[in-house]
Amino acid sequence: MKAYERLLKYAVVRTPSDEDSTTVPSSECQFDLARLLEEEMKELGLTDVRLTDQCYLYGKLPATAGLEDKPAIGFIAHMDTVSDFCDHEIRPMITENYDGEDLALGNSGLILSPVNFPHLRDLKGRTLITTDGTTVLGADDKAGIAEILTLVERIQQEQIPHGPLCIAFTPDEEVGSGASHFDVETFGADYAYTIDGDTEGEIQYESFNACKAQFDVKGFNVHPGSSKDTMINASLVAMEINSLLPGMETPRGTEDYEGFYHLTSMSGECAEAHLNYIVRDHNKEFFKARKRTLRLIEKNLNEKWGAGTVTLTITEQYKNMAEIITDCMHLVDNAKTASENAGVAPLILPIRGGTDGSQLSFMGLPCPNLGAAGHAYHGPYEHITAEGMDKVVDIIAELVKLYTIDTIIR
Repeated sequence: MKAYERLLKYAVVRTPSDEDSTTVPSSECQFDLARLLEEEMKELGLTDVRLTDQCYLYGKLPATAGLEDKPAIGFIAHMDTVSDFCDHEIRPMITENYDGEDLALGNSGLILSPVNFPHLRDLKGRTLITTDGTTVLGADDKAGIAEILTLVERIQQEQIPHGPLCIAFTPDEEVGSGASHFDVETFGADYAYTIDGDTEGEIQYESFNACKAQFDVKGFNVHPGSSKDTMINASLVAMEINSLLPGMETPRGTEDYEGFYHLTSMSGECAEAHLNYIVRDHNKEFFKARKRTLRLIEKNLNEKWGAGTVTLTITEQYKNMAEIITDCMHLVDNAKTASENAGVAPLILPIRGGTDGSQLSFMGLPCPNLGAAGHAYHGPYEHITAEGMDKVVDIIAELVKLYTIDTIIR
């Protein structure tokens, strides 16, 4: 079975995670896909297949005879999707021999255009997979799942020699807790790769340092007709907080290694207001400086408006996995060689976000991220090509071959 055929099968199983949930997994629907994958893994001959009560799915492909002493390499993808644009049936659309020009997404009124996505012209002649423009496709990260299981099938069919291989599919990556209950010991890998990036050939080992920041503002609400020097309008204080942050250091104004403050939600009235941010930076010291800026705003506004007016809560999320992976750069070097062997130009880029590997690396499992061939994730313009997915399978197959050669990893 081709990787894209698997994606089409998985995409229609809706698996949005829920950021407001307190359960693990955050949404019961993730089990629908997990159970489907569990059966498929068994049919493909994987051993030790286990689906946990928290919706983590593990399996192993034992080493070829004589290669049992090679490093155990893992491949990981996540089953959940974002909750945005995922509230009704997902209908994948296939455009064969795509012409590289504007493409209407069903009857949604949306146009997938190279004006907005210049790389589309490079996809001319390929088989393009989209939705009807009303949902996400879910290639993030069901494409990764499809590519990993297609790899397993290829290894079996072509009898590719390999060391121990470990497979895992996780829940809740999109809400930042995909690795929170990951059992590294059960997984059994020495090193691993998440297949959760964009363009085929991407190799990412530097992620953001990340935290959430919540400002809660307590106002003093009195009748506006007699509020001279007494009223404290919480909503205005909230606006003041945002005005004190660097105006260009937002996602729209930053790229590459530049960090940002991202206002994700706000609410308020005169009596109280709330601001929620995510804060990101690749550089550890710059990241610390961003948190100091937030605390300074809290301090100064409490001095201005009165103690207790502004309360800041910072919640740490993940760290830059480069701290770990720079000590085992064979993971990056081998991925680069595997891409070249597959005829794909390697593209080493920092992740402007995080993956399960960001946490797993600090849990003792060094884990860079590889491209899954998708584009425009998290929205109705999401798309991928069958040919790109084939290339990803080629790349990870070459990676498996490289880890049977002692000299390549030392």
